[in-house]
Amino acid sequence: MAITTAPGITRTPGRPASPYPSGPRRPGLGRRVRDNLTGHAFLIGAVACFAFFSWYPMIRGVVMSFQRTRRGVTTWVGWDNYERILADPSFWAAWKNTFSFTFLALLLGYAVPFFVAIVLNEFRHAKGYLRILVYLPVMLPPASALFLFKFYAYDPSDAGLFNSILTALHLPTSQWMQSAEMTMPAMVIASTWMNMGGAVLIYLAALQNIPGELYEAAELDGAGIWRRIRHVTIPQTRLILALLAMLQIVATMQFFVEPLILANGTGTEDSATSVAYLIYQHGFFQNDLNGAAALGVIMLVVLAGFSAAYLRLSARQD
Repeated sequence: MAITTAPGITRTPGRPASPYPSGPRRPGLGRRVRDNLTGHAFLIGAVACFAFFSWYPMIRGVVMSFQRTRRGVTTWVGWDNYERILADPSFWAAWKNTFSFTFLALLLGYAVPFFVAIVLNEFRHAKGYLRILVYLPVMLPPASALFLFKFYAYDPSDAGLFNSILTALHLPTSQWMQSAEMTMPAMVIASTWMNMGGAVLIYLAALQNIPGELYEAAELDGAGIWRRIRHVTIPQTRLILALLAMLQIVATMQFFVEPLILANGTGTEDSATSVAYLIYQHGFFQNDLNGAAALGVIMLVVLAGFSAAYLRLSARQD
């Protein structure tokens, strides 16, 4: 006859009590792997995609940046590619244009979607149609949207859309993409129009999660619209604002299609050349794949350093 001495522990008279429970044994590692075989198969597929299409090209680019290939012969040259790239005056001009584009994109392309989302959130009717209207530019191919701007909106004659508006307002017209001073603002306007739809929808989702009681309490305290935005809306969406700020900086520093289509690559007086377009020039026009790889590694280091610093500062603030 078995005697229970503790929950899950039994012993037979005349035998010492077993310290191990008499319940069902846990399955072994092999059994657990077989049970989760489908999940592991999906995981292996994702890891393989990242390995072949992200990690391998990245590692290969770093290796190529220390090599030189001439007539099919590859030799190791150390830092020569980096020294040659740094000595190129167009390298510094490209970084200047890239930082200018990023700065202007933050002033315009970061603030405009947020305030558009605030305005749309106040509507009580036709919200779905307005969301489609805002998101429609994102669904257009970037090349099509930019050609629309180049040949219609930025036409330097009086027939251009923007020049027609300026003429109707009795303001001086502009040469737009044919002017070195207006090239960068014009590219930022086009880029903001093309890409702000996704950010607007994300902000709308964040705004709709803010409790209405906070706005009611602010109104009872006499807060106007701007004070409600400052003291309720912005603090409640701070995490989303911080995340999209980092993503936008990383994305805008890699802008390529805007100068390629709007400014034919370099623009007037080299006012539109970006680092990404300079990589394209080295790789496909100058047949300098090793120099292009060195430029890519430099951009990778800059973006990684910025992202690490940004995340560290955000963690300290939290």
